[in-house]
Amino acid sequence: MSEIAVFLGPTLPVATARSVLDAVYLPPIKRGDLALLDPAIRCIGIVDGEFYQSLAVSPKEILPLLEQGVAVYGASSMGALRAVELEPYGMIGVGRVFEAYRDGIVDAEDEVALVYDRETYEPLSDPLINIRFALDDAGHRGLITRSRAEGLLETVRKSWFPTRSYADVVHLCPELAKLISADPPNQKKEDALLMLQRMERSRLA
Repeated sequence: MSEIAVFLGPTLPVATARSVLDAVYLPPIKRGDLALLDPAIRCIGIVDGEFYQSLAVSPKEILPLLEQGVAVYGASSMGALRAVELEPYGMIGVGRVFEAYRDGIVDAEDEVALVYDRETYEPLSDPLINIRFALDDAGHRGLITRSRAEGLLETVRKSWFPTRSYADVVHLCPELAKLISADPPNQKKEDALLMLQRMERSRLA
C-alpha cells in the first residue's frame, strides 16, 4: 500500500495525477476524513475539499499530523487555504494560488470555489482564481489594458460563484476569445501538478 494519500476532485483528473505520482487518491476532503486514513500514510496532499456540501476540514485536524511528522502538502483550492494557515507549523504550500492567499493578494475563500458533477467531478463553473490569473496575465502581455483587466475581474467577482465562467469573460471582452476558447487558463490545475511533482521528488530523495 502506498504511504501517500492525495485528496483530489475537479481540479485535476485522477488519471493525470497518477501519471505524476503513485498514491492513494481520495475524493475532496471534508471534516473527519483525516481520522479515517490508514496509519501507514506518511505523506498527504490536499487539493480539493468540500466547502458547502459538508463541513470543511479544519486546521485542528491537520495540526496533529504535522506534529507526528506526517508531511502535508496543500495547493490549488482547500489545500492552498489550509497551507496558508498552517505554514508556520510545517504544512507545505505550493503554487501561485497558495502564494496569492499567503501574500494577502486574495482573501475571499469563494475565489477557489466551483460547482461540479458529483459523480464525474467535471467542473460546471470556472473558479474566480483562475479567471483572476488569466486576466492578470492578459494585462501583462498587453492583450488588454491593466485597468480593463481589473474592471473585468471586479464585474465577475460580483456574481455568485456557481455562475462564474470564462464564457462570461469572453462576452464582456471579446478580445480574449482566442486566449480562452482553445485552452482556458487553469492555474489551479497547474498548481496541483506542481504539488504532485514536488511530492514525487521528495519521495525519491
